[in-house]
Amino acid sequence: MADLDPTRLQLLTRIADALERLAPPQPAPTDLASADAFTWDAEHGRLLPVAAVSRVDLVLLQGIQLQRDLLLENTRRFARGLPANNALLWGSRGMGKSSLVKSVHAAVNGEAGGILALVEIHREDIGSLPRLLHLLRASTRRFILFCDDLSFDGQDASYKSLKAILEGGIEGRPENVVFYATSNRRHILAREMIENERSTAIIAGEAVEEKVSLSDRFGLWLGFHGCNQDTYLEMVEGYAAAFGLEIAPETLRAEALEWTITRGSRSGRVAWQYIQDLAGRLGKRLEAAT
Repeated sequence: MADLDPTRLQLLTRIADALERLAPPQPAPTDLASADAFTWDAEHGRLLPVAAVSRVDLVLLQGIQLQRDLLLENTRRFARGLPANNALLWGSRGMGKSSLVKSVHAAVNGEAGGILALVEIHREDIGSLPRLLHLLRASTRRFILFCDDLSFDGQDASYKSLKAILEGGIEGRPENVVFYATSNRRHILAREMIENERSTAIIAGEAVEEKVSLSDRFGLWLGFHGCNQDTYLEMVEGYAAAFGLEIAPETLRAEALEWTITRGSRSGRVAWQYIQDLAGRLGKRLEAAT
């Protein structure tokens, strides 16, 4: 190949220099001690600090005491550097699955002197988990990876990557990382997704096992079920007392029950929505009473 003439070479060099100046600078590495919670920015491969996590105090979560105690103990062991399980919180909508994860993190992190960080990863970014784990592996902090509303549909095969990360990969899950996920489905995968595999596989049983085994990678399963009327009212009364909402008990109960009729369901989320409406009508901010 003939050498470029000096004029053309100089022009190409100037163009290359100009493009380099226009390119955005590489983001600075995130200080993993700078916050108690982060969100994973998969596009740019970085962690974004969260200044204030949206959560409620652990004591306000009513009707899920058993689930609370089990997740709390698992998280305390993890924070102390002891063996702990990945956790799957599954079941009815609005019963406090994601709220429990965030509240347990805050409670344990307070006890452990800030060693525990919460990292939220979106379901569509599951494929980038290896990059995230690479960033976290060398840190002296301990991390709860949290994926809210985890599920897989259709021909989505990224669940295989999650399986490898949770337990079966060549590197395995880092010792300083545990994975907590919430899902409305016990097996995370849509029923039709499993049935499609059953009908098209040469050995149907093996295909179903492949998909159902994803949930088996979570050592701790916590089920959340719809609450009865008494539990719902306990939630409402607990919120009202915590935030100092002054209302006659009989009026509170009557209004709270009427609120469920308009929603067609009872859950922790419905109780919280009623409390927000009540606080607004009373002209009171939702700040814990002292």
